[in-house]
Amino acid sequence: MQEILKELDRRRDLAKLGGGEKRIEAQHRRGKLTARERIELLLDENSFEEWDIYVEHRCTDFGMGDNRIPGDGVVTGYGMINGRLVFVYSQDFTVFGGSLSEAHAEKICKVMDHAMKVGAPIIGISDSGGARIQEGVASLGGYAEVFQRNVMASGVVPQISMIMGPCAGGAVYSPAITDFIFMIQDTSYMFVTGPDVVKTVTHEIVTAEELGGAKTHTGKSGVADLAFENDVDAINRLRRFFDFLPLNNRSDVPERPTQDPADRLEKSLDSIIPANPNKPYDMKAVIGKIVDESDFFEIQSDYAKNIIIGFARMEGSTVGIVANQPLVLAGCLDIQSSIKAARFVRFCDAFSIPLITFVDVPGFMPGTAQEYGGIIKHGAKLLYAYAECTVPKITVITRKAYGGAYDVMASKHLRGDVNLAWPTAEIAVMGAKGAVEIIFRQDLDDAEKIERRTEEYKEKFANPFNASRRGYIDDVIQPSKTRKRICRSLVMLKTKQLENPWRKHGNIPL
Repeated sequence: MQEILKELDRRRDLAKLGGGEKRIEAQHRRGKLTARERIELLLDENSFEEWDIYVEHRCTDFGMGDNRIPGDGVVTGYGMINGRLVFVYSQDFTVFGGSLSEAHAEKICKVMDHAMKVGAPIIGISDSGGARIQEGVASLGGYAEVFQRNVMASGVVPQISMIMGPCAGGAVYSPAITDFIFMIQDTSYMFVTGPDVVKTVTHEIVTAEELGGAKTHTGKSGVADLAFENDVDAINRLRRFFDFLPLNNRSDVPERPTQDPADRLEKSLDSIIPANPNKPYDMKAVIGKIVDESDFFEIQSDYAKNIIIGFARMEGSTVGIVANQPLVLAGCLDIQSSIKAARFVRFCDAFSIPLITFVDVPGFMPGTAQEYGGIIKHGAKLLYAYAECTVPKITVITRKAYGGAYDVMASKHLRGDVNLAWPTAEIAVMGAKGAVEIIFRQDLDDAEKIERRTEEYKEKFANPFNASRRGYIDDVIQPSKTRKRICRSLVMLKTKQLENPWRKHGNIPL
């Protein structure tokens, strides 16, 4: 028996070496952790249960029959993050460059299937050269098997992709389907076709970093949600992020004890809106003063900065935050911000996370670039997301809510549950000056008359009371009492029940 146990230990030690010491050293020289080191940091101490450590590829072509390494380039299993169950897979770049084979894909599919059965999130760590060329279509089939499971898991369990190395070709579509994508600055990249192919086909000369690096995808394309400095920073932030998410679409949102009183008054909010309606202020400061302990985890902070999305807690329970940002483009909605917010709203709705929306929006961004780019359809995505959403929805209008953008931003007409406004709110079809210049265009030569009419319009429409009289706003509140009113509303909405009509699925304007 002792000999058998020694042999078992020998095999396990061999498997844990992956591609060997030299390749592990090479991985470290690049500033990257190995697949196992990443899992060890991510999960609670001694909680990882590994599966399929002895799996090997079945390819015999191109000399592969003599080159088999246990694990076949991916470490899979389950464990705990702060005592909560999660399934993980981590690609091992030291084994065949982390390339995906048929057996490699089967390992990933197994943990995804089990995550669905027990209702636990899936975290995938990508560090791979792509499909294993020696296996041909078997490798491509493996990718498709993973994609199918990504789609089936969507909206059932949270899926997070951590890109910690190369991710190219067909490999990019699995992360693209998942709920959140995080990257590492300087060491990770994603693209469908690499710089060499781009140069051959389009004659563009571009580096891998410029084409698909973390800065590109967090700032330009919006493909990735956040970029971190290095592997350790990324994993620490991922553990914090994971705490906001429910385990599945049937479980409650996680709760964390807080010392922040629900009825806390924040006097500084009473003076945060500038007297000049054209002067910006930082909506992130507003959010920070309202949520538990100023703890706000922002998503896509470098993309479409005119809208803010992220997670926070109110009375210890997770909420999703959507807010216009007056500091950027005056908080206008454009193509990028509409898509960004719509996807976030749909995630929160899928996992029963209440939504709090802070509104200061002068309208949709005008211009030919927006119209030619399809602002009509893209703006409708946000409208559709809010209208379809059945979770508790609380809206606070801090200043401007003009035109169609007022409707889109979780208005009462899109089944907003509690719609509040600050006294500084201006709810109208458009700004007073623009409205008067249209209504009284015949008097444009009379500056004094136009000014008088503008003041008249402001008094009549540029306030929250006209909307309140119609019941579109439930109450006009003191800004300092915003936290208290939101917390009370969330308690009241805890047992909310609302179902959409039966359908196979809606047809969101993609």
